[in-house]
Amino acid sequence: MTTHATRTPTGSSAPGSSAPGSSAPGSSAAGDGARREGAPGGTARLGRYTVARIGFGAMQLESRSASEDAAVAILRQAIDAGVNHIDTAQFYPGCNTVIRTALTPFPDDLVLATKVGAERDPEGKLVPAQRPAQLRAQVEENLATLGAEQVGVVNLRRLDARPGILAEGDQVVSLDDQLAELATLREEGKIGAIGLSNVSADQLGHALPAGIACVQNSYSLLDRATEPVLALCRQHAIAWAPYFPLGSAFPSMPRVIDNAAVLAIAAELSVTPAQVGLAWQLAYYQGTLLIPGTADLRHLAENVAAGVIKLPPASLAALSQLAG
Repeated sequence: MTTHATRTPTGSSAPGSSAPGSSAPGSSAAGDGARREGAPGGTARLGRYTVARIGFGAMQLESRSASEDAAVAILRQAIDAGVNHIDTAQFYPGCNTVIRTALTPFPDDLVLATKVGAERDPEGKLVPAQRPAQLRAQVEENLATLGAEQVGVVNLRRLDARPGILAEGDQVVSLDDQLAELATLREEGKIGAIGLSNVSADQLGHALPAGIACVQNSYSLLDRATEPVLALCRQHAIAWAPYFPLGSAFPSMPRVIDNAAVLAIAAELSVTPAQVGLAWQLAYYQGTLLIPGTADLRHLAENVAAGVIKLPPASLAALSQLAG
């Protein structure tokens, strides 16, 4: 029997939501706005779904980075902690397979979000895969490796700007053509909602009529270059799932946990610098959905615990000025 990662809605959608329709057998009321008890960070909307505001990013569970046993333990602990939004991708080697191993039969309220727009070449190198037919093939591959009839959210990773690889030649594709293919997949019931990743405010504004459930852009309290995109998400009540929420090893992205002001506030509150950075994100926009990843159980517990940290007004103000 094929498992369901989420409900299987049918029909067309309004902006900011996935397609309305009846639920699949055995699904919960989470898709209708039910509140989840003990949801880390509280809850927010992800298209038609209600999810915990602290989710989990699976990238660090790639087969080349973590053993299968460790990855299974992390995923199960995340679910036990109240996480019900997991971000993955077929081009994260082994991640979909370990999610299927660890979590099937999938919990009724679990929303799996994947990304399309890139793939691995025969040598394992990440390369663009932006053409509509390639997007469809990637969705089908995700469904097969996850063992699901539908993926809750599919985020289209645009490759117009860094960080990461860039589209060239025949991989420079119209956003309209991509959205048309994803909308068809949504109508077919293979995906529940459409998201965007690595987009500009102009691109998000152009895509709004297609019904956008979320945006994944690089964003931290020290690097807010994509603030105009977040502002548009606020305006249209679109979920915001920042990647690199604590910065990264890229030279242009400062690491939040190394910042002196963050370190001082963390010491004052007896929390970790990472928790300060995540708590600030949650406080800054109520539609923020965090998807921090880790292959360490202790770090997972710390990430989940960030959801109960309430930063004092003075700390929030000081942190909010850091990127100014």
